[in-house]
Amino acid sequence: MTLSTGDKLPDATLYMMGSEGPEAVQLSDKTAGRKVVIFAVPGAFTPTCHSAHVPSFVRTRYAFAKEGVEEIICVSVNDPFVMKSWAEATGADSAGITMLGDPEAAFTKAIGMDFTAPPVGLIDRSKRYAMLVEDGTVTLMHAEENPGVCETSAGESLLAAM
Repeated sequence: MTLSTGDKLPDATLYMMGSEGPEAVQLSDKTAGRKVVIFAVPGAFTPTCHSAHVPSFVRTRYAFAKEGVEEIICVSVNDPFVMKSWAEATGADSAGITMLGDPEAAFTKAIGMDFTAPPVGLIDRSKRYAMLVEDGTVTLMHAEENPGVCETSAGESLLAAM
């Protein structure tokens, strides 16, 4: 089943780099009683993810805050070490975007947003999407048909739909 508007997010354990190394993060702790944006990408440092998707949320972070969004979270099927380096390379860390790794694609598969593209070396990766989540429920979902495109899932598109 693919996650859609009105669905409750399943709980998941994702990972981020903390001051002392990798830390487990319960997604339910990030979403309970809060208004957050979650966007996902096929892979850290991949062309569209690096040059378009993350920068779109860096550009729109203040506009989302004005709309009451408390946190912007990026999820990728990568380990927390890669996510930390990628956050530094894109400026996501200084923009306050939370970068969470889903290294086993458990969350990605649970919401039906996984895909595999062996010709380009992407195995068990996330489709590109952006969603608004309020108290753990998806209130707005924008998924791309093509993982190489960042249009409906860009920060500006999600913001305009709010």
